[in-house]
Amino acid sequence: MFKNLSYKTQRKIIIFAFSLIPVVLLFTFAYLPVFNMFKYSFTDWNGYSKHYDFVGFENYKTIFTDSKYFSVFKVSLYYFAATFIQMGLALYFATILSFNVRFKNFFKGVLFFPYLLNGVAIGFIFLFFFRPDGTLDTIMQALGLGAYTQGWLLNPNIINISLAGASLWRYMGFNFIIFLGAISSIGRDVYEAAEIDGANRWHQFRHIILPSIKNIVQLNLILAISGAISAFDIPYIMTGGSNGSNTFVIQTVTTAFKYNKLGLASAMAVVLLFIVIIVTLLQRLLIKEEK
Repeated sequence: MFKNLSYKTQRKIIIFAFSLIPVVLLFTFAYLPVFNMFKYSFTDWNGYSKHYDFVGFENYKTIFTDSKYFSVFKVSLYYFAATFIQMGLALYFATILSFNVRFKNFFKGVLFFPYLLNGVAIGFIFLFFFRPDGTLDTIMQALGLGAYTQGWLLNPNIINISLAGASLWRYMGFNFIIFLGAISSIGRDVYEAAEIDGANRWHQFRHIILPSIKNIVQLNLILAISGAISAFDIPYIMTGGSNGSNTFVIQTVTTAFKYNKLGLASAMAVVLLFIVIIVTLLQRLLIKEEK
């Protein structure tokens, strides 16, 4: 069959044959569901009925006008604020461990280890940590701060702070490794020249390290926006979205599978998709401008 074909033609046929199945799978399980999500976002489909009505932009209007759905954006602000603390700590430890200190590799492992843990496991760990008379309360009582113990996951005023703190502990290791890699790429001769000129560690950080990793800091800040609005595993495991801890993704899942409003949930998923796309475009724009 292939004997009368040229080598280039045979090569193209083989490449096409091997590429066909992955492309079909990609279209079936990636692009087609996204297309259907857009279609359902303009309907009142309940997820199982064969019939549904087109409602236009009514679902999108509900997301941005109904306080039940729009309020979840406020919860994302806690995670976004925690990101600044997380990045500050990660940059601090990355800067220190980029120099010669004792047990440097040990501390690198300690800081990065939480990021390797499963989100479900971390959720259960912090359930014990924050529960009444749990680890945190025991530590505070041992330090003579028992009067300041709270219902960390029961008080609506501080529950999101507690959950954001758990996320901070988990994801700081990722930012730490990114910053450490960027700082390690700076040549040692630059530090040596700075030390000859009388620069101390603070001067080296301010005038050498920070300008050199400025792009990494900017990109992490942009990615923090999508990360804050897509927070799911830790708050879902620990509270299930109760006591005012509902995040955007938790609200989407609840709307779809608890209240059977697949049309509205699809619209929420589309909104999240557009936020991620905008963040990605901003990220690429920054890289392009720097180049």
